[in-house]
Amino acid sequence: MDIEPQKNKTEPIAIWSITPNGKVLAQNIQNVLKGSVLFASVKIWGGNQLDKDTFTFEKLSKEIHQQFNKFRGHVFIFSTGIAVRIIAPLLESKTIDPAVVVVDDNGNYAISLISGHLGGANALTKKIAAIINATPVITTATDTNLLPSIDLIAKDGHLYIETPQNIKVINMAFLTGKPVNLYDPFGFIKKKLTKTFWTNKNQKDGATGKIFCSCEAKDVSRETLILRPPVLSVGIGCNRGTSCEKLKQFLFMVFKKEGLSVNSICRFATINIKKDETGLLALSKAMKIQIDFYDKKKLNSVKTIMTPSKMAEKHLGVKSVCEAAAILSAGSGKLIVPKKKNKDVTIAVAIKT
Repeated sequence: MDIEPQKNKTEPIAIWSITPNGKVLAQNIQNVLKGSVLFASVKIWGGNQLDKDTFTFEKLSKEIHQQFNKFRGHVFIFSTGIAVRIIAPLLESKTIDPAVVVVDDNGNYAISLISGHLGGANALTKKIAAIINATPVITTATDTNLLPSIDLIAKDGHLYIETPQNIKVINMAFLTGKPVNLYDPFGFIKKKLTKTFWTNKNQKDGATGKIFCSCEAKDVSRETLILRPPVLSVGIGCNRGTSCEKLKQFLFMVFKKEGLSVNSICRFATINIKKDETGLLALSKAMKIQIDFYDKKKLNSVKTIMTPSKMAEKHLGVKSVCEAAAILSAGSGKLIVPKKKNKDVTIAVAIKT
């Protein structure tokens, strides 16, 4: 069966059972994890769908393959061997794979199997174990040694991980007790790590591994873990009917020229008469970045614009669209890229302060 992804669920978790015991455990878990969806073998459930959040299947592997990437997490109530064999060809990366927790048929253990940190499997394991009174089994080295993990710090701080292959380098440094070289002008990492874990000195002074946590697009070594903090707001103005492709092309060109990373954009912003601008809405959807809309009074309240526009004032009644919108969206932040324009688009960038 095919169902829609659970995008609006507070607990978008799929629970899977293939035995009578598993059915009981699954129902107990579903009763607590509101919004979760239960999948049960037709052999133990019968042919009828019980309710809108309970489904039956005939072939386990086929159903899991259809549903795997529609949920942020899965609870498999069967052996780890079955789980591994079924999901192995579905796995892509720790940054995008859903969490997978395995529970044995008697509910003795809940095991964090896949995506322990970024996918949230470790946290889900603890939650499931508490629900069914099982023993949580978590094997990630940083957790078992009661140490911080850089991927979990990045997740909690909403940092974009640009070089996920280097996560292991940093976590190994934590495990071996060696400080990492840290560039973190906004303090996203420093506020989560004690000084024993990092240094501002060069690697030759005892550091192992590097973290670059900044919106700046600078050349760094291949081994550096690049993290992008969500600190930039982009104000956008455009002619009616400007396409998503043209908006995106100019946006990326401006950011490249200014030495900034688009992965640090946290908001787009513009005037409220653009709420139905299809190109802007498409850009927001494609890049998964929210747009803030401001009315004339709010835009005109900004006193720190650098390049007021006579055309905008004449036709829209505001002295600035992109600069004012960017500053407002950044929480009255600092304008770091004054208005840039081509024949269809204007863009300005502000940073949270």
